Amino acid sequence: MKKYIVAGLLVWLPLAITIWVLAWVLGGIDSLFSAVLSVTQALLPESAHAWLESLRHVPGLSVVVLAALLFVTGVFAANFVGQWWLALWDRLIGKIPIVKSIYNSVKQVSDTLFSSSGQAFREAVLVQYPRPGAWTIAFVTGRPAGEVAAHLGASPNTVIGVDPRLDWVSVYVPTTPNPTSGFFLMMPRADVVPLKMSVDEALKYVISMGVVAPGARAQNGAPAALPAAAGPRN
Repeated sequence: MKKYIVAGLLVWLPLAITIWVLAWVLGGIDSLFSAVLSVTQALLPESAHAWLESLRHVPGLSVVVLAALLFVTGVFAANFVGQWWLALWDRLIGKIPIVKSIYNSVKQVSDTLFSSSGQAFREAVLVQYPRPGAWTIAFVTGRPAGEVAAHLGASPNTVIGVDPRLDWVSVYVPTTPNPTSGFFLMMPRADVVPLKMSVDEALKYVISMGVVAPGARAQNGAPAALPAAAGPRN
């Protein structure tokens, strides 16, 4: 009996969690849409209040409005006039204390993550963490830059004739089962093992705590060999 109950749980649990997450997201969108309607009602004459109130009860209207708003914003931001207005908006926000720090930080992170030309979270790798001999999955987020790169210098395995700064990579090590928290590390490229698996497969592997095995394998059918554990360094 226990076996069948567990089997039934495995069937319904993913669906229940999916529905719960979607309901939570839709609830947040509906709340935001309702707040916008309330502000709009305060600005328009009473003759339009009844029509605006009826919009609250249209199923899925908030999602359609949000998608349309994102599409129109994207079209506007992709042309010269839109970029000029966005630059003006960024300068305006940059003059507001406290707000500018939060806005600029979020903007830099979002531009890095979602830029089509960026390299953040485009590659899954293996790194030794939290000690030599213990391996975990990480995601390449770029290379160290600025003052940090200047202090790093050359890694122990620097290739002659290669810029020492190119020997280092920045990686994000996610925690399990919540990958939204983790650790930021800067490591020599020689200590990073590239993986053939996609970022999605690597995330599934991390979130499932190793239960959902990735499909990427070495060409001979066996897992790729790991380099020898790094010894203590001076």
